[in-house]
Amino acid sequence: MKILRRIYSIYGMVVFGLTFLALLPFFVLTIEIPSLKKYGRMLNRIWAKAFFIFLFMKVKYENRHHLKTSKQYIIVANHFSYMDIPTLGLIPTDAVFIGKSSLGKLPIFGYMFRNLHIAVDRNSMKSRGETILRTREALDRGSSVVIFPEGGIIATEPPLMGKFKDGAFKTAKEKKIPIIPVTLSFNHLILPDDGKLLLNFKSPKVVFHKPISLEQLEVYTPFELKDICFNIIQDQLNEDNADAVIQHSMGFQ
Repeated sequence: MKILRRIYSIYGMVVFGLTFLALLPFFVLTIEIPSLKKYGRMLNRIWAKAFFIFLFMKVKYENRHHLKTSKQYIIVANHFSYMDIPTLGLIPTDAVFIGKSSLGKLPIFGYMFRNLHIAVDRNSMKSRGETILRTREALDRGSSVVIFPEGGIIATEPPLMGKFKDGAFKTAKEKKIPIIPVTLSFNHLILPDDGKLLLNFKSPKVVFHKPISLEQLEVYTPFELKDICFNIIQDQLNEDNADAVIQHSMGFQ
């Protein structure tokens, strides 16, 4: 079984690279002409679709009607796996991702990410400050923003999340933009963050929750909004991974 996983994983890395290379000239065009950057992010969706098609994975959506493509959101999601970015890359709206700076250093892919999205070094106060400014600019241009409020892949026992940081919720309240909590139910099982880079064949599941409305943004503090979104996402993770949660509560690893 491990040999088959290794073969499938190598195949997955080849698919990742080749599908991206096929679109690279178009990415370069949209990056070098600033007015076309929105279309570069549309290419992200094309690439993500091709990636999952060649992996023979069908992404399952629940409550996609909560996401109105004509509206602007701050999208917050749990983050357990490198599979999260291509999964959320399928979202049918212009969305700027905020991701860790190491993504911007990857060969070829990094060129696209740091030019179309926002790469942040969370250990640098200067980088964090620049990220806040660039996030506000992206929102002012009318783009949605995807934020992983855990601040990276920090959870040591998925599906239990790490603590959320405040930034996404402060920004939503300041800019008066609805928040959509999103649960990525199984990516930690498909590509665990264990350093082995071994894929498991399982369909990703994406759950779009009801947006936090402008009225709620007025009523709740950023800290309350953070807790509300955390509980919504964690409850869905617990439901979808019930066996793992029960084993953890009983002390089994």
